[in-house]
Amino acid sequence: MIRTVLVANRGEIAVRVIRACADLGIRSVAVYADGDAEAPHVRLADEAWSLDGRTATETYLSVEKLLDVARRSGADAVHPGYGFLSERAAAARAVEEAGLVWVGPTSATIELLGDKIAARDLARTVGAPLVPGSAGPVPDSAGALAFAEEHGLPLAIKAAHGGGGRGMRVARTLEEVPELFDAARREAEAAFGHGECFVERFLERPRHVEAQVIADNHGHVVVAGTRDCSLQRRNQKLVEEAPAPFLDPAVRKRIHESARDLCAAAGYRGAGTVEFLLGADGTLSFLEVNTRLQVEHPVTEETTELDLVVEQLRVASGLPLSVTEDPAPRGHAIELRLNAEDPARGFLPGPGRIDRFVPPSGPGVRVDAGVEPGSVIPGEFDSLFAKIVVWGPTREAALARTRRAAAETVVDGVPTVLPFHRAVLEDPAFTASTDGSGFAVHTQWIETELLASIDPQALTAPVVEPGVVETWVEIDGKRHRVRTPGGMGFGVGPAAGSGAAPAQGAPPASHSVDDAGRVPLLPAMPGTLVRWLVADGETVADGQPVAVVEAMKMETQLVADAAGMLEHSRPEGAPVVADDPIGYVVR
Repeated sequence: MIRTVLVANRGEIAVRVIRACADLGIRSVAVYADGDAEAPHVRLADEAWSLDGRTATETYLSVEKLLDVARRSGADAVHPGYGFLSERAAAARAVEEAGLVWVGPTSATIELLGDKIAARDLARTVGAPLVPGSAGPVPDSAGALAFAEEHGLPLAIKAAHGGGGRGMRVARTLEEVPELFDAARREAEAAFGHGECFVERFLERPRHVEAQVIADNHGHVVVAGTRDCSLQRRNQKLVEEAPAPFLDPAVRKRIHESARDLCAAAGYRGAGTVEFLLGADGTLSFLEVNTRLQVEHPVTEETTELDLVVEQLRVASGLPLSVTEDPAPRGHAIELRLNAEDPARGFLPGPGRIDRFVPPSGPGVRVDAGVEPGSVIPGEFDSLFAKIVVWGPTREAALARTRRAAAETVVDGVPTVLPFHRAVLEDPAFTASTDGSGFAVHTQWIETELLASIDPQALTAPVVEPGVVETWVEIDGKRHRVRTPGGMGFGVGPAAGSGAAPAQGAPPASHSVDDAGRVPLLPAMPGTLVRWLVADGETVADGQPVAVVEAMKMETQLVADAAGMLEHSRPEGAPVVADDPIGYVVR
C-alpha cells in the first residue's frame, strides 16, 4: 500500500487529492511555487516543500525538482492531478525509473494514447466511430489546406501530443487555415513541447460527450457513466453535467462499448476519459483519450457514489477496484467552473487578490476550492480557482439547485464567470424540457449564439467603488441594503452574491497620449508577447489587432486604440506587465 504521496500540482485539485489521501490514512506532501506559499493546499498537506520559482516551467513542470522533493520527503508515489505533467509520458517514466509509483496509467500507455494519431489508429482497430482525418501529422499549413480542399470544411486542427483544448483550432474558411494552423502549432509547442498537429473533419454544431473509465491491474475496466461538456469557450469547458442528457440509448451504448474496448486494448490502468463528438446530424466520432483525472470528475462521483481519487490510489497500490461492474447513474449532477475571467470582456483573465469568497451550501451542493478569502490568483497559472458541483434527483431539480447555488456565491476582488453561469442557467437552449426538446447547446454555442444574443453589460458584475461603504438599514421594518459613497448620501449597492469585481478590473475609457503624440499599447494583465501581427513601422487602423499576448493559458489579441504608425518596444517572447506599454501608435 502507498504510504506517502507527493501531490505534484496546485489549487483545487491539489486540495482534492490531499483530502483523499487523508481519508485513506496516506501521508501527503504538497509542493508550491513562490506565489502559492500561503495557498490552502500547502496548509492542508501533512508537509509542504518549496519549488523555488514563480513560473510553471520553474516549478510544477520541473520533473527534477519534484523528484528531489519526493526523495527528501520520503514519498513513494506521485499524483500529478490534471494539467502540468499529468499527460507527459516522459514525466511518468522518470517517476517510474526513480522507483516511485505514478498514480495514473503507465508511461507506455500515456505515450500511446497521448499520440493522437496512434490513439485514432487504436480506436479504428477496436471499431470506435471516427470521422476522416490525416494519416499522420501534417507537415505545414499547405498540407492542412490541401486536406481541407479535399475533404471540406470546417476543419479541426489539433496538437498530436496535446489535450484539454490546448493546441486546437477550427477553421471555417480556407483563407484562415494557414493562420490557425500556425497558431495551433505554436500553442502546442509551448504547452506540450511538441508542435506536431494533425487535421480532421470537424463535426458541425457538435456536442462534447465523454465516458469516465477506471481500470485496475486485475482485469477490470469499468465505465462510470457519461458526461456532457459542450459548454465551452476557446475549447475550454465551463459547465459539465452527468450523465450526458438526452442521448439516444443506442448512442450511449456505443460510447460505453467503445470506451471500454479502447482502454482494454491499451492495457489501461487508473482513471481516464474517452471523449467523443456527437454532430448535429447524429454522427458520433472518437475524439481523444485523456490519460488523467478530469476537472469535471466530481459530477461522475456525485451520480455514481464513487470516489475516483480514492479509486486511483487503490489501483496505484495494486488493489482491485471497489466496483467491478458499470454503476447505474443516480440522479443528475452539474458543475460550474469558477474562473477568474471577465465574460463581458471576452473572458479576459483577471488575476488578483480575492477579498471575499462566500461559497454556496445547502442540500445537494459541493464546492471544491483551492482558494479562500485573501488568496491571490497569480497570472502565471490557469484561471480556475473553484468548482461548484450540484446534485439533484432529476436534471430539473439539479438545475434549480444550481441556480440557487450560483445566486448564493459571492466573490469580490477578481472578475469571475458567475454572470455567465447565471445567464446560461436561464437559457432554454441549455435548460430544455424534460423530453429534451429545445436542447441546442454545442461546443461553439457560447461564442456563436449565447454571447451574440446577450448585451455584454448583462455579463458585467456590479462594481463597488473604492471608499464606498455598504450597510443595511430598516425602513418601516423592512431591511434594505444601501451604500454611502464617501459617507455622503445613499444609493443602491450590488446584490448579495453578485460576484462583483473591483474597479481596477474595468478597462480605461481611453489611453493617454504622451508628449511625442504616441498612444500606448497596454496589456490588461501580465503575460508573454507571443507575436506581433503588424511589423514595426507599418501603418495601422483604429481597432486593428496588432499583437497576440498569452496570459493564464489564453491567447488574447491586443488592438490599436488609434490610427497611425506602429512602433514596437518589446520583442516577441518577452514578458509583459499590465499597463506597461509593449509598443505605441504614433498618430
